[in-house]
Amino acid sequence: MSSKARSRSTTLVVFSTAFIVVWLIVAAFPFLWTVWGSFKVEADFFSRTDWMNAVTGPVTQARTGSAFTGAGYHGAWVEQEFWRAAINTLIVTVFVTLISLTFGTLGGYALARSGYRYTFWILMAALVFRAMPHVTLVSGYLLPFFQLNIWGILPTTIIVIVAINQPFTLWMLHSFFLSIPKDLDESAMVDGCSRFQAFRMVVIPVMWPGVITTGLFSFLLAYNDFTVTAMLLSQENQTMVPKIASFLGSTQAEGKVMYAVAAVVSAIAPLFLLVLFFQKQIVSGLTAGAVKG
Repeated sequence: MSSKARSRSTTLVVFSTAFIVVWLIVAAFPFLWTVWGSFKVEADFFSRTDWMNAVTGPVTQARTGSAFTGAGYHGAWVEQEFWRAAINTLIVTVFVTLISLTFGTLGGYALARSGYRYTFWILMAALVFRAMPHVTLVSGYLLPFFQLNIWGILPTTIIVIVAINQPFTLWMLHSFFLSIPKDLDESAMVDGCSRFQAFRMVVIPVMWPGVITTGLFSFLLAYNDFTVTAMLLSQENQTMVPKIASFLGSTQAEGKVMYAVAAVVSAIAPLFLLVLFFQKQIVSGLTAGAVKG
């Protein structure tokens, strides 16, 4: 390699590294700043006189005797019972993920192996349904839910989120099944397996990364949802995201905004750990779905 080419290569590496470092700082700063500020009192974190108060915490030191305090977390989790919202979120996300994956794998496999032309139109209809704003879909459920007196509870909300999420899981899993050669399950059926046995014991283990990837996106959709949960859940059955919004709306006048800050950190931390734990499965799953066998 000539010195000129080597110089260009070094410049490109330096530029790319600098860009990635700057991007990571910009992307991570809001979260790290919020985590740091969640251990301060409101007068420090939202100081109008000196932004460095959020770093040094002079008011926090004066009030608590320490530069850090867990009062925000205690207020959110104990006084405002944020733990109830966390349990509701866990119930909603787990059931939405399991139900979406169950119907998504069966439907995606059926459509991927179907030789009929209507398969394309089913997928197109699902795509149109998925592209519609959530608020327009939820409004159609309100009247029957009120009439049947089933508004405000977790099961009905789970049903609606599954209905909204199902077209996405159907499309994504359909693409994964297309990447698996038909010869695989046909060979299993020649060896004596039924269609369902070939699906369960041969096809699913091969495309497991795709199932994990789709399940993670379904989990995130249910976890981060605000429109559906805010409209369909009563105050006592709220999940974490609408609960945080209620903190900002109801406690700000009382000087307890730090409850919302602590709740935000509590809601983001599990997502960070989840993505960190499943990062290899996400990458392999997305790559597998992009290659057709």
